[in-house]
Amino acid sequence: MPADQGGVTANLCQNRKLYRVGSCPSVLRTTPRHETYFYRVPPRHMDVPAAYAASDAGKVAPFPASPTARVAGCPSRCFILVQPFLMTNPTIDERLRAAGYALLSPAELSAAVDVPLSALDEFRDSWAQLPRDEYLRDGGRYRCRRHSCFIQQVNETRLALEPHRAHWQPTDYNALHGGMQRWFEPIDARVRQAAAWSRLLCGLGAGFARVSGAVTRWFIEAHQFRIDTQQGIGRPTPEGAHRDGVDFVAVILVDRQAVRGGETRVFEARGTAGVRFTMTEPWTALLLDDERVIHETTPILPDGPQGVRDTLVLTYRQHGFQAP
Repeated sequence: MPADQGGVTANLCQNRKLYRVGSCPSVLRTTPRHETYFYRVPPRHMDVPAAYAASDAGKVAPFPASPTARVAGCPSRCFILVQPFLMTNPTIDERLRAAGYALLSPAELSAAVDVPLSALDEFRDSWAQLPRDEYLRDGGRYRCRRHSCFIQQVNETRLALEPHRAHWQPTDYNALHGGMQRWFEPIDARVRQAAAWSRLLCGLGAGFARVSGAVTRWFIEAHQFRIDTQQGIGRPTPEGAHRDGVDFVAVILVDRQAVRGGETRVFEARGTAGVRFTMTEPWTALLLDDERVIHETTPILPDGPQGVRDTLVLTYRQHGFQAP
């Protein structure tokens, strides 16, 4: 990798373009986990948004770096300009290993699970038939949802529906709604029995197994969410920034209509570094290593009549479903 006294030159995969990053001394630091971060003094020296172009899935903005990540010779106010990996055309697995998250465009998701987007679109209309969530402790009526559980035998690429069960989380992971058994209506049989549904869940599970290693079975919880703005504001994550208490999470945008806001934020679980972006295109997917990162999505506001944000959230856990 070429370098000189003025900084570091690196080939960075972002929209298939190359960017020259760095100008302050000692800007390159490789952590024990082989993650590579670049830092740069903010805007008076560089137009940050121009230097870090938006991804296909939404805008990406820099967050202040963790104090523990600063390096000798770099000014105290440094910003992360690139995602924490340094590779040419990194695979999804490599991105997830390196950063603890991976943001996939719809085309990337389709290729990863070997399902055409047209097949996924066949059950998008089911989000219009979700019953209201009666368990919201903030008194809101902005969320509708369904929930079902599955077990995936990874080596056999087989998905089995579990008998319907309550969704439960400990208060350590969900201070607002944890500690209670929440019974939601199951996901409609037409959706569960679709070939595209099984291939989507199994394809993601296979990828998570490769990243994790030595996993033969996943306990999967699937959540269909619709957040609306009928009361003026909708909260995708009323519990705030959180982990889910599982191994991996997939957050997939299914639809977004007539809303503003809904910015997704991902932070290091043991630091302050993070990224933020807004998913706008259906079947954009965010994959998360739940042990390493926390996440949240900001409230949505109406930008026209009947504003909604629909998502599919899938959680993968190796050692059984969470239970009281």
